[in-house]
Amino acid sequence: MSEAFHIVSDGSCDLPAELAEKKNITIVPFYVSFDDEHYLKENVDIGIRDFYQQMVDRKGVYPKSSMPSAQDYEEVFKPFAEAGTPVICICITTKFSGSMQSAVNARQALLEDYPNAEITIIDATVNTVLQGLYVLEAVRLRDAGVSYGDAAARLEEIKGTGRIFFTVGNMEYLKHGGRIGKVGALAGSVLDIRPVITLKKGEIFPSGIGRGRKRSTAKATDLLVTYLKKSRLGIDCYSIVIGYGYDIEEGKEYRDSVVRELQDQGFDVKEIPTCQIGATIGVHTGPYPLGIGVIEKAIHG
Repeated sequence: MSEAFHIVSDGSCDLPAELAEKKNITIVPFYVSFDDEHYLKENVDIGIRDFYQQMVDRKGVYPKSSMPSAQDYEEVFKPFAEAGTPVICICITTKFSGSMQSAVNARQALLEDYPNAEITIIDATVNTVLQGLYVLEAVRLRDAGVSYGDAAARLEEIKGTGRIFFTVGNMEYLKHGGRIGKVGALAGSVLDIRPVITLKKGEIFPSGIGRGRKRSTAKATDLLVTYLKKSRLGIDCYSIVIGYGYDIEEGKEYRDSVVRELQDQGFDVKEIPTCQIGATIGVHTGPYPLGIGVIEKAIHG
């Protein structure tokens, strides 16, 4: 059966390659470099595990990421334009990257040769594993038979509900990448103080501090609980994911603790998926980001 529309996302979505293939999602990778000269396509030329291993092994070396080019997007869009298949392309928040502009430029270039091409480009206003959840909501709409136009409209409706509550291993990567802003002012330079950060509507905001890893991650959990309790919707109307960096076991342990806390707070939840945060965000957070993504489901029930 042919698709009502095809789903594209940039590599910030951090969906595992096998899942993207299974769900028929095309990923346009970001690039990463450890020497400012040689840029490698994430999950094509360098795996995420290797990326983190290099960060851990080469302390003091700060990798950089580079967005997909307009040419990268054009190569992905063109077959669908030729086939007359509409495309919904979901890109990382424009506050963090120019990836969406590359997609827009590719769309404009293709329309010259394919004036009837239908390509909707959406600013996810989020990134990393929460962007992945958002992309999977697009899949849910497509697979439910929702039309191209209605799906794009519904995706615009729910994106503002997305939140990421997270912490980092230390401040050095945020400082080096210039992403520290108000977060750094809050955390200061006190030993072992770690910021708890909220990402919403495309920007990051300080949401408290914790002394040590357990307290800062517990604070992130508290932020999720507060968000859900304030919602007019039940927890079954939300998708939730745990994002982790280098330490897979820590990600699983944190997932288990979040599930227990939600259950203790009266929420009917049995399991939450985990997903590894990729290089696009990892270059700014360092190898030990840990947090929670939550967004309203596109289809309830």
